[in-house]
Amino acid sequence: MPAKSKSQQKAAGAALSAKRGDTKVSELKGASKGMYDSMSEKELEELADTDRKGLPEKKSKD
Repeated sequence: MPAKSKSQQKAAGAALSAKRGDTKVSELKGASKGMYDSMSEKELEELADTDRKGLPEKKSKD
């Protein structure tokens, strides 16, 4: 499942970093904290690995 926005891709990268132990979980905020709790490392890898080219900064609300 590819990320739908640059913000989502960044949050997944932060959560993945915490899952792997490279970042402290206490440093996570907002969406990345929720992703850390609810997603597996494999799911986070898929989102974080999304190419940013052509993605909007934030997902539209439609």
